[in-house]
Amino acid sequence: MLLSKKHPTYGALEALFNEVGKMLKPRVRCIINLKNRGAGLPDGGLFAANQFPKHSEAEPFESLNPERGVVEVKGTGDDAWVIAESEQVQRYWQRYRQVLVTNYRDFVLIGEDGNGNRVELESYRLAESEADFWAKAAKPHQFAEEQGDHFLEYLKRVMLYAAPIVTPADVAWFLASIARDAKSRIERHTALPTLTTIRTALEEALGLNSRGKRAIASCVLP
Repeated sequence: MLLSKKHPTYGALEALFNEVGKMLKPRVRCIINLKNRGAGLPDGGLFAANQFPKHSEAEPFESLNPERGVVEVKGTGDDAWVIAESEQVQRYWQRYRQVLVTNYRDFVLIGEDGNGNRVELESYRLAESEADFWAKAAKPHQFAEEQGDHFLEYLKRVMLYAAPIVTPADVAWFLASIARDAKSRIERHTALPTLTTIRTALEEALGLNSRGKRAIASCVLP
C-alpha cells in the first residue's frame, strides 16, 4: 500500500471496503468522490447493492443517498476524533446520518441513537500514533496477522449498522460479531478462568434468558 502521509490516495481504502462489502448480503460497495448532494463532498459513500442498476458497474442511482453512510479520510497525522467533531463532519452527519471518519490508523463511526441523536457508535485503532502506524505498515504481513480478524469484524459492523433490521438473525449477527471480537481480545490478554466472570456479568447486565445465555456461552467460552 503506497500512501503519502500528506496526500493519501483512496484506492487502497476503496478496495478494502469493497472486499469486505462482498462478504455481506446484500453486498455493499464503496464509491469514491461522491457528487455534492447538498452537504459538501465526502471522500466516499457506502452503497447497498440495490442502489445500483442491475447487472451494471455503473454509478449508483443519483437520487439515492448512500444507504450505509459516507466516509471522510484525512492524513495519518490528523486526529480522527477531532475531525469527527468538526463542522464538516457535522454537515455530513446531518445529511447522511452515518459517517466513518479515518486517518488510516483510527476509524471512528458517527451515527445516531434510537432517538435520532448524534452518537459515536464504535471506533477502532490500528496504531497508537502516526509513527507507530508507519512502523507497522513497514511489516504489512505481520500487521495484517495482528489486526486482520478484529478489523474485519469491525468493518462488517460499520457497513451493517445502517442496514434495515428485518429478522432476529440480524440482531444475532451483531451480538455474535461483538462476542467473537471480545473473545479473541480477552484470550490474548486474560487467563481463561476470568472469562467465566465476564460472561456472568454480561448475563446479569443484559438479563438474558437461558437460551440467550447458552448462545453467549458458545460465542465467548471455548
